[in-house]
Amino acid sequence: MADPLDIPLRQLEYLVAVADHSTWSAAAASIGVSAPALSQGLADLERRLGVQLFDRQGRRRVLTDLAEPVLQHARTMQTMSHDLAQWAERVNTLKIGALRVGMLDVGAVVHFPEVLRTFRSDFPDIRFHLTVAPSSELLAGLRRSDFDLIVCVKPSETPPSTTSTHLLEEELVVVRPPDTGSLPARKWGPWVLFPQNSQTRTLIERNLRDIGASPQVVAESHQPDVLAQMVSLGLGWGVLPIAQVPSHLDVEIGDVIVTRNLVI
Repeated sequence: MADPLDIPLRQLEYLVAVADHSTWSAAAASIGVSAPALSQGLADLERRLGVQLFDRQGRRRVLTDLAEPVLQHARTMQTMSHDLAQWAERVNTLKIGALRVGMLDVGAVVHFPEVLRTFRSDFPDIRFHLTVAPSSELLAGLRRSDFDLIVCVKPSETPPSTTSTHLLEEELVVVRPPDTGSLPARKWGPWVLFPQNSQTRTLIERNLRDIGASPQVVAESHQPDVLAQMVSLGLGWGVLPIAQVPSHLDVEIGDVIVTRNLVI
């Protein structure tokens, strides 16, 4: 897995503003910065990502196709940051109180570390506590009122007296031992997967059966890095979020076979 990028949330706000306004001047005005500051911030964002986000068409600069997933991620982070800020204001208008958040590991480490960092910086007097756990444990904790909000895989049923908002869609790919080669789906496996009671496991097994694979499971773990390590050792095949496949392991990455939705 690649190291998380250190991207300021403000630069992602710049990208959303440009996408939502017809001119860069209007975009800059909407977020209270000068046009040169906006341009400089977006140039730095391109540099950090190593991706060209804009093309020139005459005197205009337009978003490239490569910018679309970045824009989607920027909107997601804005939504989550806004939700956290709203909650903080509801807790106490003087910006004091407590906030108990539960998150999947992929949310805390891969998708939203900058949101968490920004929240801690903007609301230093809030007693903030983060618990990283599987979705099933987070949902159980929410039902017990152990958490004020959670980020988890979308459950089949939303707990009573709660609401959910879509954050992002994650692609899960087949991860197989090295030198496995191309095999028909019926010969895939055996499998090392997330535990039986997890929402992700249910999605994986259903989609494996749909494509003709037999999900014979020989090992389980909540931890994606442990599953990936078992695959690299030849213990079985896995299905993991593409963002959590360690780049340093000797494994083969196959096709996307299922997607899962993260909600807050």
